[in-house]
Amino acid sequence: MRVNLNFTNKGKVVIENFNNEELLEIFGRYINTLTKKYAVDVTVPVEANQAIVADGNFKVILSNVKCDVETFFKELGRDIKVPLKKRTDGKLENVFKIEVIE
Repeated sequence: MRVNLNFTNKGKVVIENFNNEELLEIFGRYINTLTKKYAVDVTVPVEANQAIVADGNFKVILSNVKCDVETFFKELGRDIKVPLKKRTDGKLENVFKIEVIE
C-alpha cells in the first residue's frame, strides 16, 4: 500500500526551512519509533522522495499492515511537529494530510 503525506499550506511553509536529507532523516526516525508500537512495516523510498519541498508531499510504502493506518499517521503527525516547530515561530497545526493509494 502506498501512502502520500500531502503537506498542508502551513506544513509547506515549515518544511521549506529544512533540506531534503533532514526531512528524510526526521520522518524516518519518527516512523521507526512508531513501528515499534504499531504492527506495520514502513518503507521510505528515497528515490521517490528526492524533492520533498518542491513536490509538497512525502511518500511511504506500507506492508504487513495489522493496525489502523489513519491512527498511525495521526500519531506521526503529532510527533513530527516536535522537530519541525524548532525552526518556526508560532503554533503549528496539521502538517500533512494522508492520501492512501492502494
